[in-house]
Amino acid sequence: MISRFERGVPCSVDLTRVDRIGSALGGRVGLSFEAPFLADRVMQRDRVHARCVAYIAARLRADGWLVATEVEIEGGGGPGWIDVLAFDPGSGWLLVIEMKTEIHDFGRVQRTLAWYERRAVAAARTQGWRSWRTHAALLLLSTDAVDRALAINRALAGEAFPGRARHLAPFVASPGVAPAPAGRSLAVIDPFSRRRLWLRPTRLDGRRTMAPHADYAAVVRRLEGRRARP
Repeated sequence: MISRFERGVPCSVDLTRVDRIGSALGGRVGLSFEAPFLADRVMQRDRVHARCVAYIAARLRADGWLVATEVEIEGGGGPGWIDVLAFDPGSGWLLVIEMKTEIHDFGRVQRTLAWYERRAVAAARTQGWRSWRTHAALLLLSTDAVDRALAINRALAGEAFPGRARHLAPFVASPGVAPAPAGRSLAVIDPFSRRRLWLRPTRLDGRRTMAPHADYAAVVRRLEGRRARP
């Protein structure tokens, strides 16, 4: 049996035999199961992410958008959930928003948003919305850590997200009047801010001020009522 393994010849073995082979080789055999996008689903349940999604939804509703959050979609690799799906009945625009509190794999974020964008019109129909044009946006938690991650991914961010806060903000405020940004949009938000201009530019856009929060942990401390950085 070991000879068949070494030669790459297909064979049928039970888990007990596989464990014996691993032990003989001085290793440990483990069995794992990974469901695509379910890890993201767990992240969506955390308090900071939930606070950000609720903040975005409230702001969009104030501008007259119809809003649904955590909208489930189906795909070949398993289910996914659009963080915020918003519809403007007057203009027919559909807004697809992915919210991230941290950036660990910028390329994966880009691919996920592209998938959500392709499925958005069908997802909108489940809400009773009839849309004929779509715009996708990535919104990030405004922290120093996110600013550093964006700086590392500057080239990719510039190519994948040509639309920025200065383009997205007027469109969100007046979707039937202001033009939609060309390409996907990128902006940062502070879920504690009450400023009228809630879609903020990133440091890539020349913003000189520091982010209102150091990192994800700082936002958690603020939610828990603990002292934030000066």
